[in-house]
Amino acid sequence: MNLNQQIIFADTVFAQEVDGEMVLLDMNSENYFGLDEVGTDIWKAIEEKRVLKEVLERLLEQYDVEEEVLKNDLFIFVEKLQESGLVEVKAV
Repeated sequence: MNLNQQIIFADTVFAQEVDGEMVLLDMNSENYFGLDEVGTDIWKAIEEKRVLKEVLERLLEQYDVEEEVLKNDLFIFVEKLQESGLVEVKAV
């Protein structure tokens, strides 16, 4: 994974924010996923920016954390979404 890749949400995933946290439903598997506040912020940044580099820049504005730490956390988060079939990662 690299910062020049784009995140595309699966068409079968529905997301709804409830009390500051995102709830996701994958219609294919009929599984629900809950994101905490930080996960919700990442999801929203992906919705807005799509390209990982821009997502990282947006999150760096929100959080007081070293860029390398946040980049690693972002990659881990996106990999988990990808493993669950919620997103695709493509080259820009």
